[in-house]
Amino acid sequence: MDYSMEYKRKLLPVEEAMKVIKSGDLVQYGEFVMNSSYLDAALAQRVDELENVNIRTTTCPFPPKTVLADPERKHFIYNDYHMSAASRKLHDKDLCNYVPLTYHEGPSFYERDYVAADVALIKVAPMDKHGFFNLGTSLSLTPLFCDTARTVIVEVNENVPICLGGCRESIHISEVDYIVEGDNQPMIQLPELPISDTDKKIAAIVLEEIEDGACLQLGIGAMPNAVGAMIAQSDLKDLGVHTEMLVDSFVDMYEAGRITGRRKQLDKCKMVYTFAMGTNKLYNFLDGNPACAIYPVDYTNDPFIIGRNDKVFGINNAIEIDLYGQVASESSGTRHISGTGGQLDFIIGSYYSKGGKGLICLTSTFTDKEGNLQSRIRPTLTPGAVVTVPRSINFYVVTEYGIAMLKAKSTWQRAEALINLAHPDLRDELIKEAEKMRIWVRSNKIV
Repeated sequence: MDYSMEYKRKLLPVEEAMKVIKSGDLVQYGEFVMNSSYLDAALAQRVDELENVNIRTTTCPFPPKTVLADPERKHFIYNDYHMSAASRKLHDKDLCNYVPLTYHEGPSFYERDYVAADVALIKVAPMDKHGFFNLGTSLSLTPLFCDTARTVIVEVNENVPICLGGCRESIHISEVDYIVEGDNQPMIQLPELPISDTDKKIAAIVLEEIEDGACLQLGIGAMPNAVGAMIAQSDLKDLGVHTEMLVDSFVDMYEAGRITGRRKQLDKCKMVYTFAMGTNKLYNFLDGNPACAIYPVDYTNDPFIIGRNDKVFGINNAIEIDLYGQVASESSGTRHISGTGGQLDFIIGSYYSKGGKGLICLTSTFTDKEGNLQSRIRPTLTPGAVVTVPRSINFYVVTEYGIAMLKAKSTWQRAEALINLAHPDLRDELIKEAEKMRIWVRSNKIV
C-alpha cells in the first residue's frame, strides 16, 4: 500500500499544527533526546494567545522556549517525570515541577486514565514504506501517552536512528493526526562526564563482584561510566544487558567482545533498554542494529521481568545514605536534583534475580561550599531529603572503602557496616551519633 497521499494530507506547516493546542490543554512532549526543540519553539510563539497549558516531559535535555518565554507561568506550566540538568535549573527558579514516579508504573498512569494528553508532540524518524514512523531512542512512556492523546503531532527528523524493538518502537501514520517536517537538527550529544580517581576506586570494587554471564544495568553518571570502561578492558565473558538507559559505555563493552547476551534467560542475545542518551557513537550503533531491543518501561523496569534474568547487576548512584540504610538519590535536602527513575525498580529486580546484586554506589565524602569535608554516610538524612530506596529494600552499598550487604542485618549491624564504608576521619563522629540513636552495641567493631 502507498501511504504517500495520506502523508501529504496530514502534512502541515508547524505554525498551523500548533493551532490545535488550546488554553487549558495538557501537552505531552517527547522523552529524553527525542524532545522536539522545533515543535517547542513553534508553540512558544503562541505564548500570548494561551493560558494554563500544562506541559509534561521526561528528562528534557534543554530548557524549553515555552518556559523561557513565560517566566511568570501564566501561559505554560512545565512538569518533568525525571529531572534533567536543564529541568533542575528551571526548578531552582520555580519554573519546573517534578511528577513523582516509580518508573515502571509510568505507562499505567495513562492506561488507568489518571492522566491523558490532549496533544502529544513527538519527534520521529522518516516514514518507512509500511507507513511507520520509528520513535527513535526513547520509548519509555511514549506509546501509552500517544494512545490516550486526543491529537498526535509528529516532527519528522532525518537524523533520528531507527531503533529496533522490542515492542511498540514505531507509530503508524493511521495513528498520527498531523505531520510536521522539521529542521533536521542533529541528535543531542551528551557531554562526557569526568571520571575521578574515587570513581575509579569504586568501579574497581564493583568489577570484582561481576561474574561471567552477568546481566548489566548501569545508571547515569561518571561512576557507572567508569564501571563500563573497566569492563570493556576486562576479561569478562558473555555479559548480558537489561537496563533502562543505554549509554556509550555499552557500545565499548559490546565492541570489546564482553557483551553477547548468550547466557540471558530472557531476550537472549539482545541488549534490552527503554531509552538511550549519549553521543553519535551510540546513535550510530543503535541505527538498525538487531543486537538491541527497545521496549516501553513497564517491561524493562518491571522488577519481576528484571528478576527473570540471572545475575542481574544494577549499578546506580546516590547523594547520601543514613545509618538506617535509607538512600536519597533525588534531592539534597529540599533541593530537587533528580527523580526516582529506575533505581528502585532495579534494586528490587536484582534481589529477585538468582545471583543478582543491586549496588548503590557513592563517594564517601564531598566538600561543602565552605571547603569542609562532609560525609555522604550520615546519621540521618539531611532534613527534607527524599527517600528513593527504603531501608527495607536497600541491598548493597559501595564506597571507595568497600562494599556492604544490608539484607537481614539489624539496625546496629547496618550502622556498623555503613560506618566501615565512611571516610576514616569521620567514623568516630558517626559512632557517637549511632549511640545516641540507640543503633550501636558494645560488640560493634570498626575496621
